[in-house]
Amino acid sequence: MADIASPTAAKAADAVVTVAYQATPARPGKTADRATSLNAARGLNRAAATLAASVLADSAIEHYRGSFENRMMFVPLISSALNLAVSAHGIVDQRGRSHPVRNVIYTLAAATGVAGTGFHLYNIGKREGGLSWINLFFAAPVGAPAALALSGMLGFLSERLRDMPLGVAPRLLGLPAGRTVAAITGAGIAGTVGEVGLLHFRGSFHDPFMVLPVAAPPVAAALIAATALLPKTSPALRRTTRWWLRFTALLGFAGAGFHVYGVGRGMRGWRNWSQNLLNGPPIPAPPSFTGLAIAGLAALRLLGGDTDD
Repeated sequence: MADIASPTAAKAADAVVTVAYQATPARPGKTADRATSLNAARGLNRAAATLAASVLADSAIEHYRGSFENRMMFVPLISSALNLAVSAHGIVDQRGRSHPVRNVIYTLAAATGVAGTGFHLYNIGKREGGLSWINLFFAAPVGAPAALALSGMLGFLSERLRDMPLGVAPRLLGLPAGRTVAAITGAGIAGTVGEVGLLHFRGSFHDPFMVLPVAAPPVAAALIAATALLPKTSPALRRTTRWWLRFTALLGFAGAGFHVYGVGRGMRGWRNWSQNLLNGPPIPAPPSFTGLAIAGLAALRLLGGDTDD
């Protein structure tokens, strides 16, 4: 992907970023480390890529099942595919500045996700009974477009981290960068748990393992919130948070495996994949936890609690 920004535009962008984020001189011991900020930015690119891949695959299956009745149903597929592509570019990009193409695509992805959430809420509301359990169970899921919005937002923040001037404490949206990313991660995990809890309740928690994704991730969300909000945290709390986030990341991949098994339990198993894949548990959905956990690990880097990843 060619760098289309001119040197003059790059200097202007640096000036705008400095003013927009109101960067202040760092206190002793809090000076922004370019390597740490860049590693955290690339971590957010990985988180955005994981969420985008999950949304792309999940939306493709669900919207195909809906026969693409509304032509707007193609938009999240295009947006998530572009988001995945620029996130992959960001992962390998070692430069300490943002890329204009990534900026635009991340912004559009976040906007698409917000708009998609609105469409899905409208879909629920227009059904007979409105906002009812039956419609929440079987109407368009709110979690998928919200995941696309999170993917775009995390990617956008990764670009802001790359633009932070040297010698200042990293800040995003006017707040310390680590706390900002931690807050978004915790909120994203909480929302994902709500969606999973709803759908697993629909399935009557017939498998004991279905309790895990509604029991373990909230602990990770609480730990990352505590690590970010407490004025002083012990090394033990930071280690616990780091390992619990890693467990949550693994849980996302394990969940995909369980869903593969669930699809295979349908009539005629994977020989009837064209039907069972559409009607069985969504295989691409659980890795959303993985993407959010990766974002949490990036937040820990910014908070100074993770230096060995």
